[in-house]
Order: sequence, then C-alpha cells, then structure tokens
Amino acid sequence: MDTGLNNKIAVITGASGGIGEATAREFAQEGTKLALHAHTRLERIDDLANELPVDCTTHQADLTDPKETKQMFNQITSRLGPPDALVTNAGIWPHEEVPIQDMSLERWQKTITTDQTSVFLCSREYFRILQQSDLDSASLVIVGSTAAVFGEENHADYSTAKAGITYGLTRSLKNEIARIAPQGRVNAVCPGWTNTEMAEPEIHDAEKVKETLQTWPLKSIGEPEEVARTIVFLSSPRLASHVTGQILTVAGGMEGRLLHRKSDIDPSVE
Repeated sequence: MDTGLNNKIAVITGASGGIGEATAREFAQEGTKLALHAHTRLERIDDLANELPVDCTTHQADLTDPKETKQMFNQITSRLGPPDALVTNAGIWPHEEVPIQDMSLERWQKTITTDQTSVFLCSREYFRILQQSDLDSASLVIVGSTAAVFGEENHADYSTAKAGITYGLTRSLKNEIARIAPQGRVNAVCPGWTNTEMAEPEIHDAEKVKETLQTWPLKSIGEPEEVARTIVFLSSPRLASHVTGQILTVAGGMEGRLLHRKSDIDPSVE
C-alpha cells in the first residue's frame, strides 16, 4: 500500500539503535529520504546511512542544547530541504530503581532535560522551519512510553518526563501545527517493554518478564519493528491523513503492572 512517503524527508532523533534504527529502516522501505541523529554513537548511524538504499544525512547533536539543536535542523534543511516528518525518539531511561524520597535532584533534572526539554527544542525548531516553508502537510510523532500512561514505580522522573510530552505537548501542538501547515499532524506512540538495548537487562530477567506479561493479552515483549511500523503509519500523509492528537500505545494490550503477588495478600485483613 502506498504510504505517500516516497521522496519525502524524515528526521529521526536517537537513530543509532533500537526503535530509532528500526524506524529508519521502515522509512527507507518507503523510499523516504532520511536525516539520522545520534548524540554519542555516530559510527552506528554512519553505518546505517551507508546501508540504507535512500539518500541519508547523519548528524551529531546534544538535543538539550538549543544552539546545537538549531544548527542540526539548519544543516538538515540546507542539505535535504524542509522535513515532511519528525520523529522525536531520542531519550534515556535510568536503570536504577529509586523511590521519590531517595531520588536526587540531579537525576530528576537530567531525565527531565533529556527526555522532555529535548523534545521541546526539536519541536520548536521544526515548527520554525515549517513556518518558513510552503509545506501544507507535515507530521510530528513523539515517542512516549507506557510509563506516561500507567506511571512507573521508582522511575517517577521518567514517567513524568514522558507524560509531559505524550499528553501536554502532543495535544497542544496538534492545534499549533495546523496554523502553519494546514494538513499538519502531531501524534504520540507509547511503546511498552521493547526488545532494545535500553531495556536490558530487565527484558532478560525471566521473573520480571513473567510478572509484566501477566497484564498483557499478547504475552510477548515487543520488537522495535512493531513500534517502527506504527510510527511510519502515523507519519504517512495518506494512511493517517485524518489522525492527529492521538496517543497510540504499542504494548500488547498492557493494562498496567502487578503491584502485589498473590502470596503477599491476606484477604482477611481489612
């Protein structure tokens, strides 16, 4: 099926692995020109760009730095033209479980800045480019998390950052983008546990996986390609032309996480 993405231009942040890399591969199958971003693993996006059968540029930037973010988008526009689609995928998930009473301000601020402020800066630069372009159709897909939907115990920093961009930013920007690109759309995708480096070693902990999958109708960890195909769908000006402001969870039907084991509950205690 024609997605309408052939010869379009897409920017993918955090493209050096996992969901970002899988998204680049899916876009490439549609003939989309790509601008691939990485912060630290440039050799991986260089290898990816050389492998993909489409026109690709690679970019290194600290997306928490407004100057570097602006410079990257200027480079992309100069080389490829104004992007038709932006996928804000770059982010971190601190592995250490820390309850709020023990969480340092340093960790809180780092997570908020990396996962939330970077998306603001990328979105701002993208909208500025759209304002100066003649594009009628444009797409922003924000990569959130099921932590935004359900919360995540001992990861309040991460769930807060993702909730902000998933709900507040997506639903605000879907109105703003239409003011400058009449057919512009903004949506969010919320992956659950996905088989990526960022999810290690948790996805290899059999007991944790069993507990988590007890709340999933589809009893399997997601694959990056499954999320990537959803991102491409939402970016498509043909398949999702009337879809905007939506938050699409890709998590096998997750309904949350178990809080207690059966052995921990005494039904006689009120």
